[in-house]
Amino acid sequence: MTESSALDNLLTESRTFPPSGEFAAQANAKASLYEEADADREAFWAAQAQRLHWHTAPTQVLDWSNAPFAQWFADGKLNVAYNCVDRHVESGHGEQVAIHWEGEPGDTRTITYNDLKAEVSKAANALTGLGLAAGDRVAIYMPMVPEAIFSMLACARLGVVHSVVFGGFSAEALRSRIEDAAAKLVITTDGQYRRGNPVSLKAAVDEAVAKTPTVTNVLVVRRTGGEVDWTEGRDLWWHELVDGQSAEHTPEAFDAEHPLFILYTSGTTGNPKGILHTSGGYLTQASYTHHNVFDLKPDTDVYWCTADIGWVTGHSYIVYGPLSNRVTQVVYEGTPNTPHEGRHWEIIQKYGVSIYYTAPTLIRTFMKWGADIPARYDLSSLRVLGSVGEPINPEAWMWYREHVGANRAPIVDTWWQTETGAIMISPLPGVTATKPGSAMGPLPGIGAKVVDDTGAEVGKGGGGYLVLDKPWPSMLRGIWGDEARFRETYWSRFTEQGYYFAGDGAKYDNDGAVWLLGRVDDVMNVSGHRISTTEVESALVSHSRVAEAAVVGATDPTTGQAIVAFVILRGVQPDEDATALVKSLRDHVATEIGPIAKPRQVMVVPELPKTRSGKIMRRLLRDVAENRQVGDVTTLADSSVMDLISSGLQSGKAED
Repeated sequence: MTESSALDNLLTESRTFPPSGEFAAQANAKASLYEEADADREAFWAAQAQRLHWHTAPTQVLDWSNAPFAQWFADGKLNVAYNCVDRHVESGHGEQVAIHWEGEPGDTRTITYNDLKAEVSKAANALTGLGLAAGDRVAIYMPMVPEAIFSMLACARLGVVHSVVFGGFSAEALRSRIEDAAAKLVITTDGQYRRGNPVSLKAAVDEAVAKTPTVTNVLVVRRTGGEVDWTEGRDLWWHELVDGQSAEHTPEAFDAEHPLFILYTSGTTGNPKGILHTSGGYLTQASYTHHNVFDLKPDTDVYWCTADIGWVTGHSYIVYGPLSNRVTQVVYEGTPNTPHEGRHWEIIQKYGVSIYYTAPTLIRTFMKWGADIPARYDLSSLRVLGSVGEPINPEAWMWYREHVGANRAPIVDTWWQTETGAIMISPLPGVTATKPGSAMGPLPGIGAKVVDDTGAEVGKGGGGYLVLDKPWPSMLRGIWGDEARFRETYWSRFTEQGYYFAGDGAKYDNDGAVWLLGRVDDVMNVSGHRISTTEVESALVSHSRVAEAAVVGATDPTTGQAIVAFVILRGVQPDEDATALVKSLRDHVATEIGPIAKPRQVMVVPELPKTRSGKIMRRLLRDVAENRQVGDVTTLADSSVMDLISSGLQSGKAED
């Protein structure tokens, strides 16, 4: 590859939003954190580890002698569940609400730390009674009900390794994950609510475990009351087994490097990829980042992360990070438009949510639904907003700031991955002057940079590959059962430099702020220019008529690849001239980022194909753009979307 293989840096953003003096004065994180981390990185992380309770305090911080397998705090011992539950009760906070749980149909539970300790202890006693011991694996396949969190913490309490599988995945996806981890137990529910309707989950478990001989029991929470098939001797009701257990349980301390969980990354072909995280380093960084990035005040804040526990965000920023910090948080079971499109704002108003962490996909959906909906609710309790999951385009960032944050709540746009375990790149809300759409820079204690093909750092204004150049406490400790795949996937691209690379492109702007450009796989090569889909999508969404956009590169005989855009419009204007609108959109992109990025085609579509976690499946759009038969749609949240796109394509097609 030549020097031109660096990513072109096209979009510019000059708006900046410094923290208010009032916010900065009370912020948990000060600018001095960067200085402390730069002065002595290991001492910095040793200090962060002291946020936790250690049964045996570590004397060693990092052992990187067997790279890329790190050991952090290796001679220390702790219990992750004790850190998230018992110590808060022992410090006199047992009556503090840990979880305000809101069910999709409107049923609620209020769970204090006393309640949480009792429920986790009962679940741990039940698992012990089933013969589970430290090192065994348990699969958790559940919606966002409290028992899902109790189950994760009960496993952590016992040193049992959990593998949470998102409740929207198929029986085959569940089977492959159970098989790979050789799980002994599956914890599930009879069903789950999706947009007001009960849907069976137990049936998928039955289908999956018919082919997984390692599973000896299936533990079932009654949620919807639907009919279930029952295998005597294998299947057990939660309320019959767990509820009668003793609420007392003494946690055991485990080595800092004891495995905590396996989480399988989704959407890739071939065998599932089980990302392994261990205990001490992971909890240290999850706790540190949650405290500083979200500025959590445990006595006064009400926090809400809208993720599902089936994804890493649910592990690190619903369960482990927040609970280790004695959070009071909202956990919501359902979808954002059930029973109406104001459900999230209604919940924020009801509980006085002060910190709200969600995904750009959802923010753009809210934009599409209209600013009049959040305007109906009292959102004045909000003081910090967060974004996670993919790069957020500047217009969505500005909409979020104005219509949700009342132009005063700082936005923390966070970059991290299943593999990193915790946030790596993000503003600090009381320190950083933020730019709409930029994650800004690595957190104190984190080493990240943008490099070219040779591993050399690009200068300001340059684009390339985002790498992590120093080990970090919450880093993955491998791929379960596959060391060779671990080395090949993450460490082979920059072996000589010892950099971790997981496939994301990024750029520095002229001030040195980091901008994420999405997956390198999604970069388009147009007439020798390497253009990020993210930048073109952002330019399109900055048009007043566009709610959401997805861009792909399609084979082109003249330019190698040509840009094809799929857009969802804001609102419907019945007499609108489709041809004129498409021309306006194409011209708008050319104006925003240059003629080279002008789409060959713009297709107006009613929906975009997304996975259940909200990621756009561009490979399916590439199939459409290149007139191929559409590939596998099993991971789509709604497989009918592709039919909608195919039927509506011609209405928005334009070329010149």
